[in-house]
This record gives sequence, structure tokens and C-alpha cells, in this order.
Amino acid sequence: MLQPLNLPPHPFKITDENGQLSLFDEIRKKNIIITPEEWVRQHFVQYLIKQKNYPKSLIKLEGGHKLHGKQKRSDIIAFNSAGEKILLVECKAPSIPIDQKVFDQVARYNIVHKIVLLAVTNGLQHYYCRINFEQQGYKFIEELPDYQNI
Repeated sequence: MLQPLNLPPHPFKITDENGQLSLFDEIRKKNIIITPEEWVRQHFVQYLIKQKNYPKSLIKLEGGHKLHGKQKRSDIIAFNSAGEKILLVECKAPSIPIDQKVFDQVARYNIVHKIVLLAVTNGLQHYYCRINFEQQGYKFIEELPDYQNI
């Protein structure tokens, strides 16, 4: 059931409650039911913390925001030590292809957030881009920068 992803494995604390698997979310400090999207989100968070050195205390999951009068949720937002948003991540289940619709979604969310670094992942494929607000453009980048290099 728990699909291997194109992200480093992590020894999550997984519990089975009557056939419903959940894991302990280190950010939200509670057990979360494992859905395919949550499985990707949890792995990507661990990737940010362990491989890219993002401080756990500066990561927010499923933060709410309003877009065109509707309540929306951003999967992952990372902040710098000054409290400024530096990374917006949109997570999808592995079965969801990363297509234009997904890029449009993260771009719409970024209308609200105005973050310079965006990531989109389904756990198998990952795309990263830098936004240049002054020139109203963007550039895809091969690798997500380490926290210290943003």
C-alpha cells in the first residue's frame, strides 16, 4: 500500500488502527492518516529537513489562505529566520501526473504568497523554479537549493 517514492526513505512511526494507517507528523506533532498525497508530503518534508537542512521549526504544513474569496491550503511553506516565506511546495499523490494544471495551481497559490522558490512533486517527479517578480518571469532549476543557499 505504501508506495516507494523517488525521495529518501524515512523511518516514520506508523500505526495501524483497525486497518487505517497513520504516521506521526513531526511538524504538526500529531498522528495523521496516510493518504497517497500525505505520504508524498511527509517524505518531502523529511527531504527538506534531512537533505536540504531546512529547520523543522520554520516549516508549515497545510497553511490556509484565501484565493479569489475561496479558502485554499498550501501543502508546504518554508520560512527563513526573519519569518519571510522562501519556499512553496505543492504535493500530489504519485498517481497524479505533474502537468500544466498542477503548475497553474501552484502559480495561483503564489499570487497570494509571492514566494521566489516553488516546488511541485508527486513523490516520483519533482520540479523546481525560481520566480523573478521584477521581470515577471520564472526559470526552472535542476535542484532545490539548500536552506543556506536560498
